[in-house]
Amino acid sequence: MESSSLRPLAIVTGASSGIGYYLAMCAAEAGHDLILAADQPLEAAAEEARRMGVQVDTVQTELASRKGVEELYAAANGRPVALLMANAGHGLGGAFLTQDFEEVQHVIDTNITGTIYLLQKVAKGMVVQGQGRIMVTGSIAGFQPGSFQAVYNGTKAFVDSFAAALRNELKDTGVTVTCLMPGPTDTEFFARAGMLDTKVGSDEGAKADPVDVAKIGFKAMMDGEADVVAGMKNKMQVIMSKVMPSQVVAEQHRKMAEPQH
Repeated sequence: MESSSLRPLAIVTGASSGIGYYLAMCAAEAGHDLILAADQPLEAAAEEARRMGVQVDTVQTELASRKGVEELYAAANGRPVALLMANAGHGLGGAFLTQDFEEVQHVIDTNITGTIYLLQKVAKGMVVQGQGRIMVTGSIAGFQPGSFQAVYNGTKAFVDSFAAALRNELKDTGVTVTCLMPGPTDTEFFARAGMLDTKVGSDEGAKADPVDVAKIGFKAMMDGEADVVAGMKNKMQVIMSKVMPSQVVAEQHRKMAEPQH
């Protein structure tokens, strides 16, 4: 990376497609150089961002591993990070007892371990700088006992809670933490999670546009907001999930996420 650039630097994980791709475009449009990371090819995202006149580096690596996170962090080469959008995440559908535990572990390591390891490394530098913006992609799933998506929803409950706690710890540092909490979004998520044979996975009309979700999240981060739920329907789901008994919510989730075959 050319350290001579006067533009601020943004790191975006999970940037190969979906919400992360459009978060990267938001940052580029706002005049930030980029380091894009994902476990999938990033050339298309990088080319699109470079058309906006910013520098772009890519790191295709396994963000579920500490080694992968360290590889990403090293790509900054000591350059101050203005924005971190920790968006990388994996889903996993199906009944917990039928899931391969390697896949279970990968979801936990991607959504939790890799995410908070990266947050700690980048946030330390931001605190020294006395400024920085962090956005973590949580989910409204974090408020719902996720029958047939139990591990994923559990990881998002962790992320939603962790982001709020970290924000409080950093409240006097000049560094803000924002949690973006989308609902079902029209991305590769459901295909990669093996959930195309579920009601929520197959209902294209009920999914949000990732462009809109990214714009909502980016604005909330830049405004320093604590959290944002993307979409009025999702806001209502969060409210209901907080007041209804957990097993009622779990049964409702089952109807959406149980495989149809």
